[in-house]
Amino acid sequence: MLPPLMAFATLGVSLLWPGVGYSPEMEGMLERYKSILPPEQLEQMRNQIAAKPVHQIWLGLIQGLIMGVSINAVAGFGEELGWRGFLQKELNCMGFWKSSLLIGFIWGIWHAPIILQGYNYPQHPVLGAVMMTALGVLLGPIFSYLRVKAGSVIAAAIAHGTFNATAGLSVLVVRGGSDLIIGGTGIAGLIVLAFVNLAIFALDRSLNGGFSNQNVE
Repeated sequence: MLPPLMAFATLGVSLLWPGVGYSPEMEGMLERYKSILPPEQLEQMRNQIAAKPVHQIWLGLIQGLIMGVSINAVAGFGEELGWRGFLQKELNCMGFWKSSLLIGFIWGIWHAPIILQGYNYPQHPVLGAVMMTALGVLLGPIFSYLRVKAGSVIAAAIAHGTFNATAGLSVLVVRGGSDLIIGGTGIAGLIVLAFVNLAIFALDRSLNGGFSNQNVE
């Protein structure tokens, strides 16, 4: 349940930025599609949103949770087998935090080619590559923590898949802002991830010996 909680927390942080507002009719999302969809399709989307008996954010949450533990988890397993599987085991001698941050940094850089093509940050592809690296660094310890506590890379794969499936919830009802500021991949998301990392660090310090001293099998 951590990824959707982070998505809703990111929504809250996004709304704190100047020029960013709450849009329950999802006009902000429709505005972001304006450059890639013809007017008739946008109007069709608007009508479909208005006709749904349950708000799209709750439908998106249910869909995200289902996809996160199924299709997305299978897709994420391929990545996690390398990052939190092979590489975390190989770098275990560095300790939890150093290895997790390094893996996250490599993971973020690995995304650079597709980010530079406009993925996730269509308005700022170059700065987006820097942001994606920061995102990888902050996500790294979270996924590594789940991998260590569960004793299996499958836990990291499910978290990865669920994060990808639910991150969009943080922008569904947001109007304004840029791709560098709002959403799970923007500054708002990085702030939330930073707090989660602090919570993990505090938990580690409170435990006798700490989970970060555990070996990865």
